[in-house]
Amino acid sequence: MPSMDLLRMDWRDVGFVHWPVDPETVAATLPDGVTVDTYDGRAWLGVVPFEMADIRPRGSPIGRSFGELNLRTYVTDGETPGVYFYNLDADDRLSVGIARRFFELPYYRASMEIARRDDEVRFRSRRTDARAPSANFDATYGPAVGAEPHPPEPGSLEAFLVSRYRFYVADGDGRIYYADIDHDPWPLQDGTAELRRNDLFAANGFETPAVDPVVYYSPGISVTAGRLHRR
Repeated sequence: MPSMDLLRMDWRDVGFVHWPVDPETVAATLPDGVTVDTYDGRAWLGVVPFEMADIRPRGSPIGRSFGELNLRTYVTDGETPGVYFYNLDADDRLSVGIARRFFELPYYRASMEIARRDDEVRFRSRRTDARAPSANFDATYGPAVGAEPHPPEPGSLEAFLVSRYRFYVADGDGRIYYADIDHDPWPLQDGTAELRRNDLFAANGFETPAVDPVVYYSPGISVTAGRLHRR
């Protein structure tokens, strides 16, 4: 992919916690212009906690770091697959304001705590933004015992869930925007997650799936992001 450097950042200690759901459940929530992307006939909803580290505009020597938590699904515009975000909660007022103004992203302010112990990450979040329903999250996640980092295998479920280089968003009038990102293949490990609280499904109008999630973990990657385009 071509190099993109409007923004540069590191994504650290990333937990990918995903549930299979009926495609019709997801389709009913999507704006015109994108459709559900499926794997083996199933749509997927993912809760992804991580640290957004050293995010900075092109040419800036100083970056910002903060916790981020999102609920996402997977879509296509008929040509290019990507991620569709329902929410991105972040523990940084300035970055939330910039992301909402310039990227049309559904960012909301939240108070977060990230604690690391050995290979485990304890991630707690409490939404403080009045523009969206309240949402609390509390989980511990990390790599499974003995799991070795590896790039996602092409055509596999893990590649379907993490190898995405475009995101789509819709504004209040239903117009679709997209932006492309670029990074090396994820160093991915099979993961574990203990979810003590997860309000993100209810806050976005979904029932919490009854099945156990599929979990992957990555220590992180460096990412560049391009400009937002109207589709």
